[in-house]
Amino acid sequence: MTDTLLRSPLHDRHAAKGAKFGAFGGWEMPLEYAGGGVLAEHTAVRQTVGLFDVSHLGKVSVTGPGAADFVNRCLTNDLGRIAPGKAQYTLCCDESGGVIDDLIVYLRGASDVFLVPNAANTAEVVRRLQAACPSGISVTNLHQQYAILALQGRASTQVLAALTLPADHEYMSFADAEFDGVPITICRTGYTGEHGYELICDREAAGALWDALTAQVERVDGRLCGLGARDTLRTEMGYPLHGQDLSPEITPVQARVGWAVGWRKPEFWGRQALLAEREAGPRRTLWGLRAMDRGIPRPGMTVLRGDEQVGTVTSGTFSPTLRVGIALALLDTSAGLEEGAEVEVDVRGRRCRMTVVKPPFVTPSVR
Repeated sequence: MTDTLLRSPLHDRHAAKGAKFGAFGGWEMPLEYAGGGVLAEHTAVRQTVGLFDVSHLGKVSVTGPGAADFVNRCLTNDLGRIAPGKAQYTLCCDESGGVIDDLIVYLRGASDVFLVPNAANTAEVVRRLQAACPSGISVTNLHQQYAILALQGRASTQVLAALTLPADHEYMSFADAEFDGVPITICRTGYTGEHGYELICDREAAGALWDALTAQVERVDGRLCGLGARDTLRTEMGYPLHGQDLSPEITPVQARVGWAVGWRKPEFWGRQALLAEREAGPRRTLWGLRAMDRGIPRPGMTVLRGDEQVGTVTSGTFSPTLRVGIALALLDTSAGLEEGAEVEVDVRGRRCRMTVVKPPFVTPSVR
């Protein structure tokens, strides 16, 4: 790793557990841990519980009179659909309808909004909001001030209860609490498709919280998990990854996340372009692919029907749950492909037969 990569406040703890590190959005983060690896970590989340450090994710505060209305005029989803104490998945688009980032909004109140963008896009999201915000509203980049831990899996409630932390709030809502006298926010969110939570705390308090969670996770036969397992888990759910399945060149309409767009809102960035695309129909659509042969699809691989190229893989991996290769792929609308159609993916010069499916590949258990 280069010296220019940022590090989580938990970096030394990861190293002590034998973590293998990788670069994620300008941060050096654990990819997997010794004694387990991606397969074991993935399975732990699906069967019991896993604990992730996702402190590389961005943290942005938007405050001041009318802060929530301002954010609502910028980002795609409709904050009017939720009440304070709720979280919402939304998108930051440019005027062409391309996705600058997908992020989670925590609505604290009319004058207090907290955003969690992706690591690599935080600075650009902040720049755009700061350029647009009216007098009296502050947009503050808190990227390195807080840590975020993700506790995911069916035993996650049991782990939090053992630490007397709140765990009974509903999906996409958050609760404020204290651990060792330090404030933390616990939200019923995640990126794995399992029942789980994300915990936000000051970076100086992250070590003690991580240690306490680790002890409880290990008690119920869970595991520490790196971002390798996070990727296989999210791919099984069909959750898009910005930079692959969403990007400035891939719109919400193409990526099937139009449900995160407040179409009836009078204003949000990219509105006119997205309305026009929805009306005309997208030229390509994100589908799932499930391998019928041995072979693991990877991003950038060509999707074929006969000798015709009909799409491109955007995300691809081996599914530890299904024990086959799976992918997300942008398929040309003009090809007329529907669920159940058979295509082929060029896997390093060998054609691998795949079935077109609509994600998720496995049944979600987020509730």
